[in-house]
Amino acid sequence: MRDARRVRAIRKRLAEVYGVPVMAPHQDALGELVLTVLSQSTNDRNRDVAFLRLRDRFPTWEAVRDAPVDEIEEAIRPGGISKVKSVRIKAILETIGEGHTPPEAVGPMDLSWMRDAPIEESRDYLVALPGVGRKTAACVLLFAYGLREVPVDTHVSRVGGRLGILPAKAPFEKLHDEMLRISPPGTELELHVNLLRHGRRTCHAQRPACARCDLRRMCPSAELFV
Repeated sequence: MRDARRVRAIRKRLAEVYGVPVMAPHQDALGELVLTVLSQSTNDRNRDVAFLRLRDRFPTWEAVRDAPVDEIEEAIRPGGISKVKSVRIKAILETIGEGHTPPEAVGPMDLSWMRDAPIEESRDYLVALPGVGRKTAACVLLFAYGLREVPVDTHVSRVGGRLGILPAKAPFEKLHDEMLRISPPGTELELHVNLLRHGRRTCHAQRPACARCDLRRMCPSAELFV
């Protein structure tokens, strides 16, 4: 109960500062999967440029799957570490394309079955793909289909830990479970986006801006950085 009151107060304050994000599920699970791979170790702008170059160069995801890895690498180069990401994207699409899908899938490159499947089944399927972890799976389930998952990246884990709503230094698997536990149904997107925004704008990894932080009074870590 105390956790619920604290999360409610933090969520309210974040909404006052950043607003309540509105983002309808876009239904493109494969696109979200590739976009999340491209987002690793780069900024949003470079990620988006790499994604658009990939989509411009190849007409379908099947074409990406069947392309030589060096052509994929060239297309996504602006996103950084393209050699690693190109291999991973091709491996993911090849695994999906091999037909490793449940009976309800309408085709080998179809992930729309996740919209109505038990979320545990969809999560297990995604994390079994090459190089896909819990955060990437959570992004696909939340952003593509609006399902009850909360991605925990370095910003969310850092801000949540400093605010005392997530356990500090816990493994990311546990952090995802805990974030899901403390997020009231329907607030998953809001909490993820606003904690991420706060981590980027104020609660930096090095030298957080505690003096101008709008959550300072409710943050047990504020005095550590004075």
